[in-house]
Amino acid sequence: MCGIVDANVVGEVFGGQATPAGRAFFDWLDSDRGQLVVGGKLLKELGGSNDFTTWAKTAILAGQVTTLSREEVDARTRQIEREAKHASDDPHILAVAQIGGARLLFTNDQRLEQDFKSKLLIDRPRGCVYHTRDIHTRNDNKEASRTHKRLLSRKDLCRQ
Repeated sequence: MCGIVDANVVGEVFGGQATPAGRAFFDWLDSDRGQLVVGGKLLKELGGSNDFTTWAKTAILAGQVTTLSREEVDARTRQIEREAKHASDDPHILAVAQIGGARLLFTNDQRLEQDFKSKLLIDRPRGCVYHTRDIHTRNDNKEASRTHKRLLSRKDLCRQ
C-alpha cells in the first residue's frame, strides 16, 4: 500500500516527538506493508526534518520509498493549479498522489483532506486520510485508534 506524509505531521511520524498514531504510521511505513511516495516540493519540505532524512536514506535503499521525478511532479502541480479544482494550498501533494498512485495521506490540513477525498482530484481508488485531528471535539487525537489501524491494514490504497 502507498502513502504520503504531509509536512505538517512529519514530527508526529519521524523522530523523538512521534505521537502514538504517528508511530503506528511509521511502523507501517517501516514494514514491508507500507510504501512512502514522495517527489517535487513535498520531498523538499520533508527534507527539512533531520529525522525524516535519516530514515529516508536507509528506506530508499530498502525499497520502502518511491521518489517521483521532480519535473513530472512540478508539471502536474502546475496543471492542477491551472484547473483550480482544489481548495488547499497543497497542489504538489495532489500531484504526488496522482502520479505515484498513493491513496493514503497522513495530514491534519482540513482543506487538503477535502481535496484528497475529492473524486475530481483523486480517484480509482478514492483517497483516504489518516489524521490526528479529532473532528468531533476539535481536540487532537494522538492515540492510534481503531480507525487508524483499519486504514493501515487496507491493501487497496495504491493505484496500480
